[in-house]
Amino acid sequence: MSPQRLVGIEEIRAARERLRPVLRPTPTYASDHLERMLGRPVRLKPEHLQRTGSFKIRGAYALISRLPPGVPVVAASAGNHAQGVALAASLTGRRATVVMPAAAPLPKVQATRAYGAEVVREGEGIEECLALAERLATRTGAVLVPPFDHADVIAGQGTIGLELAEEAPDAEVVVVPVGGGGLVAGIAAALAAVRPDVRVVGVEAEGADAVRRSVAAGRVERIERATTIADGIAVRAPSELTLAHVLAHVDEVVAVADEEIARAMLVLLERLKAVVEPAGAAALAALLSGAVPGSGPAVAVLSGGNVDPLLLIRLIEHGLAVEGRYVALSVDLPDHPGTLASLAAALARQGLNVVSVEHRRPAVGRPVGEVQVVVTVETRDPEHHGEIARALAADGFRVALLA
Repeated sequence: MSPQRLVGIEEIRAARERLRPVLRPTPTYASDHLERMLGRPVRLKPEHLQRTGSFKIRGAYALISRLPPGVPVVAASAGNHAQGVALAASLTGRRATVVMPAAAPLPKVQATRAYGAEVVREGEGIEECLALAERLATRTGAVLVPPFDHADVIAGQGTIGLELAEEAPDAEVVVVPVGGGGLVAGIAAALAAVRPDVRVVGVEAEGADAVRRSVAAGRVERIERATTIADGIAVRAPSELTLAHVLAHVDEVVAVADEEIARAMLVLLERLKAVVEPAGAAALAALLSGAVPGSGPAVAVLSGGNVDPLLLIRLIEHGLAVEGRYVALSVDLPDHPGTLASLAAALARQGLNVVSVEHRRPAVGRPVGEVQVVVTVETRDPEHHGEIARALAADGFRVALLA
């Protein structure tokens, strides 16, 4: 890996001054509920409430505001970076073109256009979009604004680190979502200068752990596929620049499963009334899963909240299932009138709300004259599952819990 110049604290402070009239304040706040859950003080940095719904406006504006007046910009993004570039271009009075995947969620496309950018929907993935954006920049004389591979972008994201040093002066560890590494690089660079005693932990999704692999190898490692519900951090490789910052300033990079991310989203929605996208919930997922041990004060950066409503519905259902708030039961019943009603009555006696019922006739592996009913009900927690099964068995039903 070739030597890289690391972003310094003066660059981050200069970016902060340029961003001061642009940013929406996102002060950290404490959560008593999370403190009870984790046994340690927890503060959240709500960048999902930032302009454009994520931290990306910081890096985009930090770079674009330094360009000569009128110079157009071009970018490639599936969502958050697109909106950050679009708004930053609008605020500086320049034209922006953003290449987005053909299958990019419509709300993110509409939001990017609403901020004033021209959107080109082409390509299956972000890498194809980036190649097209580079060709557009060459052909039109526009400046390509990368999502993380630029010193100004890192400096812009680093302004969060300066804010954390002021807003959470007792923090022992700061936990940051990691995709391409620009956010954690900037935050870690700032804290290394002003709060070197604070540990910085990056969090990737298990299915997109390119930075963790790169750290282990000491060079940029590229994964074949990035597969995760957290599309905002589904990056196949960091850049040499961001990896250099991670190696220099980040104490550890951990990974969390999609189930843990879904659980964190559910906790944020249900208990903290915060709508956060999967990538934005990764830092909290690491704390909830025990991937970041300790008892001292912790800060989790909620990096974004731009989640497709249809995806949010699916993720809420998934998170409820992970939390044990649903259970599916297989019940064998005689195939004659009244038996399904008796099962419904038994469930009603337990005060259960039925989510779905599937009546399987004929049931493979079961005697003629018998049917299988798969019923899903709402539950309190995983322990409740066994209570339900035992109560049904006591009522004479042959029941099995389904995974």
